[in-house]
Amino acid sequence: MSMTDSTGTSNLPAAGPGPGVRFGRDRAAATLTLDRAAKLNAIDSAMKTAIANEIPRIARDPQVYAVLLRAAPGRMFSAGGDIREFYDLALADPGRAAEECAREYRLIWLLDCFSKPSIALIDGPVMGTGVGIVHTSTHRVAGAGYRFQMPETLIGFFPDNGVCWHLARLPHEIGTWLGLTGAAIGREDAYWLDLVTHCIDGGMFDDIASAIANAEPIDQVLAALHEPPGPAPLQVLAAVIEHCFSAGSTAEIIERLEQSGTEREWCAATAKTLRLRSPMALEVTLRHLRRARYLDLRQTLIVDYRLAVKLVTSHDFLEGVRVRIVEKSGEPRWQPSTLTDVGERLVERCFDLLPSGELHLPTRQEMLGMRV
Repeated sequence: MSMTDSTGTSNLPAAGPGPGVRFGRDRAAATLTLDRAAKLNAIDSAMKTAIANEIPRIARDPQVYAVLLRAAPGRMFSAGGDIREFYDLALADPGRAAEECAREYRLIWLLDCFSKPSIALIDGPVMGTGVGIVHTSTHRVAGAGYRFQMPETLIGFFPDNGVCWHLARLPHEIGTWLGLTGAAIGREDAYWLDLVTHCIDGGMFDDIASAIANAEPIDQVLAALHEPPGPAPLQVLAAVIEHCFSAGSTAEIIERLEQSGTEREWCAATAKTLRLRSPMALEVTLRHLRRARYLDLRQTLIVDYRLAVKLVTSHDFLEGVRVRIVEKSGEPRWQPSTLTDVGERLVERCFDLLPSGELHLPTRQEMLGMRV
């Protein structure tokens, strides 16, 4: 891709059909559009490659003021990564599955180190890898259809893509609750938690794009359109979440939920949800969340890779995807089957250094030196 010419037109590819993602340019704004509606905008390997190739070019184009991240119209902003693709790869070639994890986490780090403003315009559910990508944006705008969810423990995995770093910093142990249960929240809660920076109706997204194309100040544009979303429902539950999810193990969290004297119906439903999740995934996720409080995003991504390489070939991940996504019937048979059977050493082994080699990510300073 060449630089913008002196007439102001761009040599970026036109917004046409592509590998599930489109790149466009309107004056000072570059736009990245997820466009794989038939697969709920699940982000596959081709899309990751396309984004990773394009972002450094955009960063080096002096005519680009900011980048917009959007999704083609539909009911989902992004269902996350393409789990079926990853599952098939894990079965056929675990080494390539590990390489795909590395490519994904390098993409997240690339986007987080991107040197220009980025605005994610989200008017639909966003999950998994999609969450990891949008949370690299400097501005995250939620439409009325916004929903946040990290349901990985449902398939024997953990919230990856650096998301545990973000969850670990939420107040009242809400990040622990979100990470373990995979619960979904709307934009009222997300705004209260600073998971989104602005709440603006999706019908105004084109106006935002036009203003950014004119290189208008981003903060002023968004502030003028932002409408407070109203009270966050989670505020009522904050105290009980903090009490129950501050426990040191998932078993103790469930015990506190079952013994709670307040919000009993909610606590019972939450305990039931946890009992359906992979015991191993729950304990790994809890430990990762606790430790991520003392890491930066780069370090969290490195641990993500360490965990993913070990879990992607595990019984629980293969069983969880087979039952939940491939066959879509019944309940997975987890191994170990209970939290009691998940020993300390079994969990800690997931965090051990990889004999095959760790994920290498340049420092943020080194990334900026590469002009990304």
